[in-house]
Amino acid sequence: MTLKYSEIKKTVIEKLNEDQLYRLAVVTHYLQVYGTPASEYYKDEALDFLGDTDYVLEWDVPFPPADNAKFTFTDLFAGIGGIRLAFQNVGGKCVFSCEWDKFAKKTYEANFGEVPFGDITKIDAKRIPDHDILTAGFPCQAFSIAGRRGGFEDTRGTLFFEVARIIKEKRPKAFFLENVKGLVNHNGGKTLETILYVLRDELGYFVPDPETVNAKDFGVPQNRERVFIVGFRKDTGVREFKYPDPVPLNIRVGDILEKNPVSAKYYLSDRYLKTLIEHKNRHRSKGNGFGYEIIPLDGIANAIVVGGMGRERNLVTDGRLTDFTPVTNIKGEVNKRYVRRMTPREWARLQGFPDSFVIPVSDAQAYKQFANSVAVPAVQAVAEKMAEKITETERRKDSRDEGQQGRMERSVCFS
Repeated sequence: MTLKYSEIKKTVIEKLNEDQLYRLAVVTHYLQVYGTPASEYYKDEALDFLGDTDYVLEWDVPFPPADNAKFTFTDLFAGIGGIRLAFQNVGGKCVFSCEWDKFAKKTYEANFGEVPFGDITKIDAKRIPDHDILTAGFPCQAFSIAGRRGGFEDTRGTLFFEVARIIKEKRPKAFFLENVKGLVNHNGGKTLETILYVLRDELGYFVPDPETVNAKDFGVPQNRERVFIVGFRKDTGVREFKYPDPVPLNIRVGDILEKNPVSAKYYLSDRYLKTLIEHKNRHRSKGNGFGYEIIPLDGIANAIVVGGMGRERNLVTDGRLTDFTPVTNIKGEVNKRYVRRMTPREWARLQGFPDSFVIPVSDAQAYKQFANSVAVPAVQAVAEKMAEKITETERRKDSRDEGQQGRMERSVCFS
């Protein structure tokens, strides 16, 4: 018998309420990894609720799990799944995810058919399935360094500590970490120095120098810099890693705008636009910058960010509006200069998410989610390089095993 994920969700999973999110995570994780060694980590708890699983599951979600995965990975601080999408696109299978924000979880489940576990600080690392690559986009936090050199214990109380303790327990072959550009100089460089010391000296991984990667160098028209840190367990034999080279940018902001005219709700009121212009002129006269900016259609967007003037840093002029009747409670009228904010879908495109990516939340939540996510093509370029390294180590291991087996067989023949 074949069942669609949506059918199981409707008849079984939707019976669970928000107070049962842990069980919901267990059930969806079990379905994702059914038939693999990772399923044993979820099986008992999942079957208590699911009962009979003697059926073939058809994944009717935009981004279903891979059937013949090349490697396995975990998705910590998962957000809406930008890093997952990148690693899944190069042949990976996610065996564990966690994210604390309930709205991000909703978007994640709608696209992958999996509800992430919750607060990472409450997760027992022993209950996470074995995996090849650990991924995490963790927040940048200062460490309370007691001695001259900060170590693993000095990171306790930060979210990097949670990443490090899971690496220490599970010993994945490799990891991929993502952070804001400010990590490089955070706390005078001590934060990054401590992170690298823990990863290299205490956890025993080969970690090349971190790379600052710009989204615009990997196919999306957004000037967004992030720090990537990759590492490989020393017994994998990986001793060098070259980050991917930039690729020419062939699209601009005009190419990612909605194909059809958008609602008047995205257009600024004439009063608000006038205020922005006046503020900018005042700041400019004093030699200061100001966040509001209209991006030319042949230009590149600023980094999309949460809060403050985040949306006003990437305004566009779109003259397709014909009905200027306000659809929201604004002061004044819809401006006649055709200046508007970008839509959540346009922000998704700036991050390299395909249009098949479902946005099941409000605009306010969607802006926040895409701003907090990653530029998928940039991560995917690194993921592809990492997958190649993991595959190489497996081939070398298989070759050594075959050689040892051959020597043993010859030894038996001559004895």
